Amino acid sequence: MIEGLVSIIMPSYNAARFIGESINSVLLQTYSNWELLIVDDCSKDNSVEVVRKFANIDKRVVLFSLEKNVGAAAARNVAIEHAQGQYIAFLDSDDVWDEYKLEKQLAFMKQYSYVFTFSNYYVMEENGKKTENIVKVPSSLSYHQYLRNTIIGCLTVIIDRQQTGDFKMPLIKSSHDMALWLLIMKRGFKAYGLKDVLAGYRLVSTSNTAKKWKAAKDVWKVYREIEGLSVLYAAYCFCGYAINAVLKLSLIHI
Repeated sequence: MIEGLVSIIMPSYNAARFIGESINSVLLQTYSNWELLIVDDCSKDNSVEVVRKFANIDKRVVLFSLEKNVGAAAARNVAIEHAQGQYIAFLDSDDVWDEYKLEKQLAFMKQYSYVFTFSNYYVMEENGKKTENIVKVPSSLSYHQYLRNTIIGCLTVIIDRQQTGDFKMPLIKSSHDMALWLLIMKRGFKAYGLKDVLAGYRLVSTSNTAKKWKAAKDVWKVYREIEGLSVLYAAYCFCGYAINAVLKLSLIHI
């Protein structure tokens, strides 16, 4: 593990349209001690070629190309297994970071000795146009608070692995990031929110009602099968999740 190094985890699947913009947002960071670990999950488009061009220019960009499709959670785990950094950060292949994201968030973590942090983020249209919609996060979330308010955006998270110990994404199709945040919290670490807007979430045409319903079912699966919550407490948490999810959707809907 290399002290001060940020290992950025990026899964990619058929992301050729947007991944160049995502990579560029990392290259523009004012904090330069990072490695970008991109795992291509057997894309059918030219994602690999796009990433390889960046990797040939900057050795901090590292490409892992899988021979079969394994899903986002397993792809992220490939990157995590190869990560050398003290800090683990996450960025999807269609989202972007503000150029000061790493500098500001690491300073926030060091100032208050925080181990697990996230931040506000804005919503952008599929074409990359920035909207005025901002997802605003609370100052902190404990395990039980997060069960009812899954507002942590994966694209904003940084974790100090030196403090938490090693971890992997639980192998479920969706809500695996939620399951990981709960795992970290169960180790005794609260998540702390930075009020600065440090990332941009892209709304793509593949986002639809059916996927949102499936995500809700996966949240219930996390409650019952991974966290082992009673039916009564899971129902209580799910009510809070549903209310907060509706509020969040009202912010990201364009």
